[in-house]
Amino acid sequence: MKSKSTPAASAENFIKSTPSKFIYIIAIIFILFPWDKIGYEALAVSPAVALFAGLIFAFICTLPYPKFNKKSSKYLLQASVVGLGFGMNFVTAMKSGSEGMMFTIVSVIGVMCFGVLFGYWMHIQSKTAYLISSGTAICGGSAIAAVGPVLKANENEMAVSLGVIFILNAIALFIFPPIGRYFDMSQQQFGIWAAIAIHDTSSVVGAGQAYGAEACEIATLVKCTRALWIIPLAFATMIIFRDKTSKISIPWFILLFVVAMLVNTYCGIPEEVSKTIVYIAKKLLVVTLFFIGASLSIKMIKSVGFKPLVLAILLWIIIGVSGFFVVKATI
Repeated sequence: MKSKSTPAASAENFIKSTPSKFIYIIAIIFILFPWDKIGYEALAVSPAVALFAGLIFAFICTLPYPKFNKKSSKYLLQASVVGLGFGMNFVTAMKSGSEGMMFTIVSVIGVMCFGVLFGYWMHIQSKTAYLISSGTAICGGSAIAAVGPVLKANENEMAVSLGVIFILNAIALFIFPPIGRYFDMSQQQFGIWAAIAIHDTSSVVGAGQAYGAEACEIATLVKCTRALWIIPLAFATMIIFRDKTSKISIPWFILLFVVAMLVNTYCGIPEEVSKTIVYIAKKLLVVTLFFIGASLSIKMIKSVGFKPLVLAILLWIIIGVSGFFVVKATI
């Protein structure tokens, strides 16, 4: 028989969770506050710092609002990507982004093939290997979330795949900008490389922003173009696993991102308006990264398992190293 919670127990749980709630809310307010607009630029939180703060929070506190955190990270990311579109010129962006298009096609197909083969060789569940490959090849959690239902993956397979990708995605935001600077990559080179080799759009934009404004624009465009591969991948998954009843999730926010670029380019939006929208979008992105970091608890990391993590690292090395050399040689 299920025991009922007493008023004393409820009060005790509330007291225990109150510090986490307080820290969580204060952190969000601090990140969103426009410190740079009132002359305190040093207090403005960067994407990497926000992600790191989220990780620290996850390791020392209990996440007080897990459902809110999960939904907010998803929708704020989409809103921030669309908002960044209002700061881009469509013609210039398409010209810059087209240079990474061919390697995008080759790398998506290559990573999927390598992932499935390595997964079979390492005796990893086929659906888990397929999901990890999808997340590495295209756009991290978004690709896994879109392909999972088509694949009819269970909760454990989804959780392991997302966990692996999010761990590496967090690491990427910290290590990619220093690597780019060490090898003296140009803004364009870094933007294309980051979009190809970093999993999630959030960390791609965050790394690009840390490297420079031009790198951020190019990284966002190439990553959003890459994300459109979710649609053909979902159809291919449906054919391979022979299930025509599954629904395909289309990343509509990518199309809205393109619309935002077109509006900014051809509709004569006042510069102050577009700058304000972009500023808000960047703030939302920073909060999104805090949310993502806060969801990466030690328990979640431990649940991932050794083999799926090794597979994800192998695929990441393949796409990261090959992407680096191709970009350095051709851009």
